[in-house]
Amino acid sequence: MSVLEIRDLHVTVETDAGITPILNGVTLIIRKGETHAIMGPNGSGKSTLAYTIAGHPKYTVTSGTITLDGEDVLAMTVDERARAGLFLAMQYPVEIPGVTVTNFLRTAKTAIDGEAPPIRTWTKEVKQSMKNLRMDTKFAQRNVNEGFSGGEKKRHEILQMELLKPQIAVLDETDSGLDVDALKIVSEGVNRAKEETDLGVLLITHYTRILRYIHPDFVHVMIAGRIVEEGGPELAERLEDEGYDRFVDPALQPVTEGEG
Repeated sequence: MSVLEIRDLHVTVETDAGITPILNGVTLIIRKGETHAIMGPNGSGKSTLAYTIAGHPKYTVTSGTITLDGEDVLAMTVDERARAGLFLAMQYPVEIPGVTVTNFLRTAKTAIDGEAPPIRTWTKEVKQSMKNLRMDTKFAQRNVNEGFSGGEKKRHEILQMELLKPQIAVLDETDSGLDVDALKIVSEGVNRAKEETDLGVLLITHYTRILRYIHPDFVHVMIAGRIVEEGGPELAERLEDEGYDRFVDPALQPVTEGEG
């Protein structure tokens, strides 16, 4: 069983103002077959965690570890992480002019598996996945994300995930910019991939609406680069009712024994 372990992770980013700490000791364990939701307000470090796992060069790990099945993820290049079974669905998927969706998907599959998939079965699989995600098959001949709407870009991210079959998928605000119908379709894709491959999911979101369709096993609240509370699905429901004020406003914190 694949296990992604993040231990006491500290990450900084260089800005115009200098070196800024973003993650301040994150510890998280995600096993294959589990769905973890990370929730928190803007600027809490959620996306930084996602991009650090994927290996974005903008972020510097100053201490802590990330391992996948005991292997040091931080020592891997971005493509090595993908081959090891990590997948990132980006909040803002990039356009790749001159590269068709068909060529992109087949090249990625070949790189991950070490050999090209058989044309006939691969074509059938791509068409079926596109049908499941309500994507027009004409998209296969278009350049990656070029001229795609926000919803189409997000569906394409899930299409990649379904076809590449990772061990652990990090979904960075996959629900942002989606209408109700698109949200259901994307969620169905995630659930389908989990059912077929026992995928482990780290789902990053601000809102609980996607959690109505993708049911988390664990919910983690991130504030100021730290996990400050953890629980089950009921924690997400509590956040829907109460928001994040009690985590960020000292005046709303409960008084503990020994305090005024």
